[in-house]
Amino acid sequence: MTEKLNRRKRFSSAALSTFFAAVTTVWVLPVVIVLYNSFKSNEAIKTSLFELPSAENFVGLENYIKGIMHGNYPFYNAVLYSFIITVLSVALILLCTSMTAWYIKRVDSIFCKVVYYLCIFSMVVPFQMVMFTLSKTADRLGLDTPYTIPIIYLGFGAGLAVFLFSGFVNSIPMDIEEAATIDGCNTFQTFFLVVAPIMKSTYISVGILQIMWVWNDYLLPYLVLDKTEYRTIPIQIQYLQGSYGRVDYGATMALIMMCLLPIIIIYFICQKHIIKGVLSGAVKG
Repeated sequence: MTEKLNRRKRFSSAALSTFFAAVTTVWVLPVVIVLYNSFKSNEAIKTSLFELPSAENFVGLENYIKGIMHGNYPFYNAVLYSFIITVLSVALILLCTSMTAWYIKRVDSIFCKVVYYLCIFSMVVPFQMVMFTLSKTADRLGLDTPYTIPIIYLGFGAGLAVFLFSGFVNSIPMDIEEAATIDGCNTFQTFFLVVAPIMKSTYISVGILQIMWVWNDYLLPYLVLDKTEYRTIPIQIQYLQGSYGRVDYGATMALIMMCLLPIIIIYFICQKHIIKGVLSGAVKG
């Protein structure tokens, strides 16, 4: 009987490993294809997309240089604006949603419950339903710059962040906060000196998820920003398309890799915190 159970466990483990290996391959393969095609000539990409670079079609860093030097808009400006938007948006989301989640869970009122469920409901509203109205509203309110668009990102990113933070706040003992109050801490001191450090793993997990979203986002900046003055990296990649639909595939794939690389590095460095934070926010709630 024990031998049968062991065989079943081994079989289940092997089946799951095979399944997840296949899923991983499906997700990673497009990135690998983009990576090695970024070192091939444009003609080779058109005729042999899935072939590895050879001596005849290998162009080295030429595609990266062409992508950076393309057009009249400096590529470093696109990098700068992507960085500014990402940093400001993620910082705003983390600060506001963590405080909101803490308040919702510590103040048991109908208003807090309504706010919480509105945040959850916002997660299921498709962006396409509001994008045209949002574009007009952002233009009227002056939210069409890299320094003001984070307010819009806060609205779209609040749902998931409040959900994860709320789940983790439930696991924080009230005794810790009561002890801080007895020691003389006011509300803000209790949050920033006691609660916030405890939520470190959730801050990291939510932060990485939001960074991956904001950094790679194309549609929202394209609809809101003035593209003659402000461009993010995804928008700059779109402008690699020339007249009559002509596309420099080599330069495009080079810039895509330059866009993906920082996120991939950050993700691998912080992946253990992501898993820990998501589990603590979703299970303990």
